[in-house]
Amino acid sequence: MRSMHAHHHHHLHGSDEPADGDLHRSSRWTGWLRYVLAATLIAIAIVSACVVLVGPSESVVVTWFGDPVRVLVHPGLAWRLPSPIEGTTKVDLRLRTTSSGLQDVGTRDGLRVLLQAYVAWQVPDDEELVRRFLRAVRNRPDEAAEQLRSFVRSSLEITASGFDLADLVNTDPTKVQFGEFERRLADRLQGQVLDVYGITIRQVGIESFTLPYETLSATVARMRAERETVATERMAEGERIAAEIRSNAERDARVTVAKARAEAADTEAKARVKAAEIYAHAYGIDPELYTMLRSYDTLDAVINSNTRLILRTDAAPFRGFVDGPEPGSRPAPASSPQQEPAPATVPAVQPNMPPAANTQAGSAR
Repeated sequence: MRSMHAHHHHHLHGSDEPADGDLHRSSRWTGWLRYVLAATLIAIAIVSACVVLVGPSESVVVTWFGDPVRVLVHPGLAWRLPSPIEGTTKVDLRLRTTSSGLQDVGTRDGLRVLLQAYVAWQVPDDEELVRRFLRAVRNRPDEAAEQLRSFVRSSLEITASGFDLADLVNTDPTKVQFGEFERRLADRLQGQVLDVYGITIRQVGIESFTLPYETLSATVARMRAERETVATERMAEGERIAAEIRSNAERDARVTVAKARAEAADTEAKARVKAAEIYAHAYGIDPELYTMLRSYDTLDAVINSNTRLILRTDAAPFRGFVDGPEPGSRPAPASSPQQEPAPATVPAVQPNMPPAANTQAGSAR
């Protein structure tokens, strides 16, 4: 029993020595690990204090004990000394807009108008201009916008004095010069704010345009006069065109009438010649019948429904109604239908006019 107890005691004593060594080594590694972690954290803190992150649409000004020494304008990482040796100031480079508010300005012709302009501006990514902006307004965009509004108001007054009201309000769109007005305003603003504040003007426009009562009355009167002038010019032009059309129509009508009359005269002459031939042929066949029929034609031409005639029945051409045709007075027809009497033996007879020797009529009421 004693030997077993001694042996067991010896075994326990031998196992205690390795356990203490492992514990000592473990505590030593834990201490080294703490040192490494602390050094890592310190290194990370130092690195984070020395690294500058430049984001898009911004610029970072690095200062040496408060004095600007360099400007970072390109996005990415950059190095600097930790604070308080070197500090950083971020400058916003995004586009901003500012309105001037409604401004009472005078035009070149002495009339007043109410204008409101807007300005789109930004600090450009230029090291010198960023420094200038930082010195002028201490990196306060609101103060820069207020100063810019003052410049816009004064520039509006000066620019408006170079334009007449008709250049801004006109019934003819080709005479409106708002584009030229905005261009001059932008040029005047750009030269002022760039030199003083390091600001670039991206766009200038007229946001609102209003006329006071007096100016509105004068403008309406002017526009009415312009409309009346245009209407008078157009009426005169229309009358001129109408007169030209009427003159051309009358000329064409006269030419047409003259041509028609010439054609009618030619047709009438040909008809008279043809009628004379027919009368001559009829007279050659039966002179008595020809004389009687021509007498009837004469009566039909001179007598109408309102004519009252008292005539002798023994006078031509009414004698034929009482006596009738004389027996044997009608000559026999020609043996040959192609044979015609000689023209020299036919008396000249006018159409619709009976021979003078055969017209014997007395008329009375």
